[in-house]
Amino acid sequence: MVFITEEIIRQLQKLMDDIDEPLKRTFQNVHQGYPTETLVRFLKARDGNVSKTHKMLLDSLNWRVQNDIDNILSKPILPSNLYRAIRDSHLVGMSGYSKEGLPIIAIGAGLSSFDKASVNYYVQSHIQMNEYRDRVLLPSATKKFGRHIGTCIKVLDMTGLRLSSLNHIKILTAISTIDELNYPEKTDAYYIVNAPYVFSACWKAVRPLLQERTKLKVQVLPGSGKNELLKIMDYASLPHFCNRDGSGSGSGSSRHSRNGKVDNNCFSMDHAFHQQLYNYTKQQAEVTPMKGGSVRVAFPEPDPDDIKISETIESEFQKLHGNETCNAFLEIKINGD
Repeated sequence: MVFITEEIIRQLQKLMDDIDEPLKRTFQNVHQGYPTETLVRFLKARDGNVSKTHKMLLDSLNWRVQNDIDNILSKPILPSNLYRAIRDSHLVGMSGYSKEGLPIIAIGAGLSSFDKASVNYYVQSHIQMNEYRDRVLLPSATKKFGRHIGTCIKVLDMTGLRLSSLNHIKILTAISTIDELNYPEKTDAYYIVNAPYVFSACWKAVRPLLQERTKLKVQVLPGSGKNELLKIMDYASLPHFCNRDGSGSGSGSSRHSRNGKVDNNCFSMDHAFHQQLYNYTKQQAEVTPMKGGSVRVAFPEPDPDDIKISETIESEFQKLHGNETCNAFLEIKINGD
């Protein structure tokens, strides 16, 4: 593991002092008052190489400017039924916070279908969640806990793992590449739960191909992972698919419980997290009116090494179980984010 020294940070900071003003403005939205910690994140993603990190940062900041990422939270997905459809087909949400104050991001990797909207809408929604996390949730957690909190924890539910459409792979590859190149080292740990046998078999073949820092972040937990997860989070923050009530509520995005109240399904648009996020984008749109419709964000080119790894992973999956499980592994960022 590379140790990022103060001298390395100083060298990168000197290079960043000379960037153009538009890049400096968007960098402020990235670092949220913590520029040094942000430089360290990018340095880790490039193994401490200052030159490579500088290029990565410039590429990322230019991507933000060219795609108007600073204003993406002012572009709500309309109508609301379309946003609900996206939530019902890309199962992701925030279930709460860890005991250390890190947001818990829950992902329904096995049951996401990505069949209710275009690729552009799914990518737009994902980037909005990233920006809301970085600009709203993490600064709020930092203030609440009295220390800098700049990362999250992800819990991936593998229930119903049967994704095979090439379109799914396209969406997940786009999302994974965007995260890797523009939101590096934002996840402290990945917890895999409800993993079927085929996932476990594939994981044994895939794990040696991943970078060391990624392998250290991933833990495959037995069953629903409830007992292990309760060591790092309170019961109220446990994702619904971890059988918090012992009833096996599943991963689907049902909107309400039978008694008419909003359930604890953090994937649902009716969950507090998605309500807050969606209302925030609508409020921002009133302040900074933007043209409606989907946001067409340029997809960065994946790193050649990542393409090679992805092809190797897909080949291993086909040997074991056709093409049904490759999408789930794309949820785990190949280089670690």
